[in-house]
Amino acid sequence: QEQLVESGGRLVQAGGSLRLSCVASGLTFSTYTVGWFRQTPGKEREFVASIHRSNGRTYYGDSVKGRFTISRDNAKNTVFLQMNSLEPEDTAVYYCAVTRVVLTYIRDYSKYYYWGQGTQVTVSS
Repeated sequence: QEQLVESGGRLVQAGGSLRLSCVASGLTFSTYTVGWFRQTPGKEREFVASIHRSNGRTYYGDSVKGRFTISRDNAKNTVFLQMNSLEPEDTAVYYCAVTRVVLTYIRDYSKYYYWGQGTQVTVSS
């Protein structure tokens, strides 16, 4: 059974850093592009970052570019999201997900197949 489990979310002060982890099981992890999305109540799920399955290229949402870094360790079936210079606006539930969709749709959450349960990140001002 395919499963993704996020961890690392917590309360942090503005300007601080966090590293989120997403561990996959039940799927051939290296064959999937992995994305991070975030969501706050009443808002649509927002693209944060993704890392391509074959070439390892990374893609970022405009609001996190230059502050967040996505990376993966296929040997450990794990993807990381390093978040620096956190802002109160980064407060959200963060989800990881996997897809094999072409690059055109890499920011589209509806194209991702399997999702984790989410981890809460709260940034205080």
